[in-house]
Amino acid sequence: MSTSISAFRDVDAFIEMVKRSGFFDPGKPILMARAPGRLDVMGGIADYSGSLVLQRPIAEATFAAIQRTDDSILEFVSVSVHEQKRTGAVRLSHLAPSGEPIPYDAARRLFSSSGNDRWLAYVAGVFLVLMREIPGQTGLTRNSLFPSGAKIFISSAVPESKGVASSAALEVAVMRAVCGAYNLEIPPQEIALLCQKAENLVAAAPCGVMDQMTAACGEAATLVALLCQPAILQTPVRVPDEIRFWGLDSGERHAVSGSDYTSVRTAAFMGYRIMAQRGFASDGYLVNIGPGDFEREFIESLPDEMTGAEFLASYSGTIDTVTSVDPSRIYRVRQATAHPIYEHDRIQRFRKLLHESGSEHQRTLLGDAMYESHKSYSDCGLGSRGTDLIVNLVRTAGRAKGLYGARITGGGSGGTVVILGRSDAGGVIKQIVENYTDATGYRPHVFSGSSPGAASFGVRHVTI
Repeated sequence: MSTSISAFRDVDAFIEMVKRSGFFDPGKPILMARAPGRLDVMGGIADYSGSLVLQRPIAEATFAAIQRTDDSILEFVSVSVHEQKRTGAVRLSHLAPSGEPIPYDAARRLFSSSGNDRWLAYVAGVFLVLMREIPGQTGLTRNSLFPSGAKIFISSAVPESKGVASSAALEVAVMRAVCGAYNLEIPPQEIALLCQKAENLVAAAPCGVMDQMTAACGEAATLVALLCQPAILQTPVRVPDEIRFWGLDSGERHAVSGSDYTSVRTAAFMGYRIMAQRGFASDGYLVNIGPGDFEREFIESLPDEMTGAEFLASYSGTIDTVTSVDPSRIYRVRQATAHPIYEHDRIQRFRKLLHESGSEHQRTLLGDAMYESHKSYSDCGLGSRGTDLIVNLVRTAGRAKGLYGARITGGGSGGTVVILGRSDAGGVIKQIVENYTDATGYRPHVFSGSSPGAASFGVRHVTI
C-alpha cells in the first residue's frame, strides 16, 4: 500500500532510552507496551451522541515500561522525545486506604490539588479504575490485585494538546503494561473502555471512547470504524491506494477538558432531553434519528440559545454522566444537537464512498463531506483561526493540485486539521506547511504515517 507505515520502528529508540535512564532495578523483569495516537478522519465530537466514527492510528506513539517492586509506591517517570522529564509518585494506600479503593470524586480532588503533577491522574487513574472495576469481573480481591507497587517509565512521541489523543495513548499504553505486569487478562476493547473511565472519572476530561478504542484496537493503514453505542467495533475501512490522509497541527492549543468542548457536549445532551420530553426515544443516542425526521419533528422545538438556569428550571438535568449544566452559561442548543445527527449521516456516506472504486468524482464527494463537517464545527463554536486558515489553504490548492478536503479534528477549538489528497500530493502538503508558517510564524507538525494499536504490539520484555 502507498500509505507510509511505521510498524514499531520506534521500539529500539525507546529501549535505549530505558537503558540510559537508570530508572529500573537490574535483574528484575521489565515489560513494555505501546499505543499510538489517532487522526480523527471523521466523527470527532459526534462520538458522545452515538455516531459512527472513522479514526486512523498514527505513527507517533506512547510507550510504557513497568517493573514491579517490593514496596507499595507507584513511581512514574515520563520523558518526552526531547528529553523533557516529569516525575511523580503515588502510594497505593492513597488510592485504596485499608484495601478499599477511594471513590472517583475523591480521586479527582486528590489529583486536581496536585498542581503540576496533575498528569498523574491519567496514569495513577489507571490503577484506581482497575481496582474499582475489575474485582467484580474476575473474582480477584482488591487487596490481591496490586499486592505491591511498581516503577513505570513513559515516553511519548504523541504531541500533547494537538487533538491527536495523546491522553488516550498514555492511558492505553500504561494500562496494557500494568495488565502484563500483574497478570490481568483483559480484552483490548475492555481496556479501551476502562481507560475512558480513567479519563472521564479521574482526570475529569469528558471524552468519548473513540480515542482509547483506536489506541487499543487500531490497525495500521486502515480506519477504525466504531459505532459509539457505546463502543461497537465494525470492520476496519481500508484506505484506497490512490488517496492519503495527512494531519497538520495548527499550533493552537486544544484540550478536551476546555470549556468550549464541554459546553457543546452539554448543549447536545440538553437538546436530547428536550427532544425526549417531546417523544423522542433512542436509547440515549441522538444520532438514531435521521436528518429528515429531525427536521420534520424536532428542530423547531429546540431553542437557538438557552441559559443553563432556564433549562434546569424546566428539565432538571441531562442523562450525561460526565458533564453538568452550568446555570450561568448560555448554551447553543440547536446547533450542538443538530451537529451529531448530520455528522453521522455524513460519515456513513463517507465510508460508503471509500468502499467504492476510486474516481475524481468520488474523491470530490469525500472532500465535500469533510468541508461540511468543518463548517458544522465552526457553527458549534469550535473553530479557530489557525485551523480555518489550514482548511482555506487546502481549498485554494484544490483538486487541481490533488487536495480534496479538510476538517478540524477531535474536540476542536484548535488542534489538528486532517487533509484528504491524492497519494502523490505530499509536495503540495509541504507547500501548505510553508504558507502556514509564513502567515503565522508557527511551523506545523505533519502527521503522515500509521502504526498498529496496543493489541497488535502486545506486551514485550525489556532487557537492561
